[in-house]
Amino acid sequence: MSSVVQTSEEDPALAIVRFTAELAWADAGSEAAEPEVTRLCMEAEEFIAMGKWLELVSLMVASAELIFSKVSEKDVECIFTVICNLVTKTENPDDVSEITKTLAAKLIQQPNENPALRLKMLVNLYSFLKTPYGRFFVYMKALSLAVNGKVIEYLIPSFKHIDSFLKDWNIGIVEQRELYLAISNILKDNKSLARDSFKFLTKYLATFSGEDANTISEAKEEAVHAIIEFVKSPDMFQCDLLDMPAIAQLEKDAKYALVYDLLKIFLIQRLDSYLEFHAANSTSLKNYGLVHEECITKMRLMSLVDLVSDGSGQIPYALIRDTLQLNDDEVELWVVKAITAKLINCKLDQMNEVVIVSRRTDRVFGQHHWQTLRTAVSSLRANVANVISTIQANKITEDGVQQGVQGLMIR
Repeated sequence: MSSVVQTSEEDPALAIVRFTAELAWADAGSEAAEPEVTRLCMEAEEFIAMGKWLELVSLMVASAELIFSKVSEKDVECIFTVICNLVTKTENPDDVSEITKTLAAKLIQQPNENPALRLKMLVNLYSFLKTPYGRFFVYMKALSLAVNGKVIEYLIPSFKHIDSFLKDWNIGIVEQRELYLAISNILKDNKSLARDSFKFLTKYLATFSGEDANTISEAKEEAVHAIIEFVKSPDMFQCDLLDMPAIAQLEKDAKYALVYDLLKIFLIQRLDSYLEFHAANSTSLKNYGLVHEECITKMRLMSLVDLVSDGSGQIPYALIRDTLQLNDDEVELWVVKAITAKLINCKLDQMNEVVIVSRRTDRVFGQHHWQTLRTAVSSLRANVANVISTIQANKITEDGVQQGVQGLMIR
């Protein structure tokens, strides 16, 4: 966080008003400039004396673009640090909000001019704010500036801390949706961050749980996009989309029911169902940008995983061959592909032509799986607590015995 250090008797804010006024009137000549500089300084002194911080900020940022264009980056940072610090001068929430909006609006006004520096100033403003919603507001403006100014790489590292930010901001569902969707849209054009984009998109869709039909319908396009991205992804084999009301609304939708059916095939059915579906809807799948051969590859892997759930963990080669529609000499190749994708752990019994599976990844991770996980974690916590209690009890007993022995020896 930047700090403000006063180095002269003149108020830092007044010094900046004088500096920017002189800069603005530099070409007008001293005869015209001096009265204007004096007038602006007197206005600033009056605002400071009366505690009119919003008016003072408005006066100071009137020449914001001139500052960015004519002053060195170091001096710009110093000037805006002083200006941003004025948000701490008032405890009136409405004034804090208006000052924040005024500053943010000026900083994002010309996103293509010094965008990285403007973003840094927004971060400074964020650090001075104590109001949770104000911080959220500034963060969203920073996202907008980073996108428009093409400096999003500076903000991407912050995305991993979003859950922590949300606890600090304490914002409502509507604001959470805005945040999740903004981040997902920012990341979706970067192939290396596709999984993160999908993660934030699913977080967005999850906020519509229990909503009425009119509200949930606004997520329809994003729900379709999430399904298509899951199907397209060559390395995503598990999701909990089916449990979401935002996804379920597509099941009976005249336009998007086909997309919902596709998701069900990829999560709970096998290759033969996909091939049948493709035969009837090949044109529609192409329109969504899906490549048939890539879908077959993914469905083969997911169908192989599904075979594990049917039996004792031993899968005959013949069953894999028939289910995945392979030649005999391709079975082991596809098993290795599933191992490489970390979908299963297994051993190949080539003598008996069976695959012995010790672990698999479920295609659907829904409420049942979360409940099972919670139960397991609760059980683990209870076991650890019991161990700690036993250790403490034994230590107390041991200490007591040692004290007793020492007492006998003293006697």
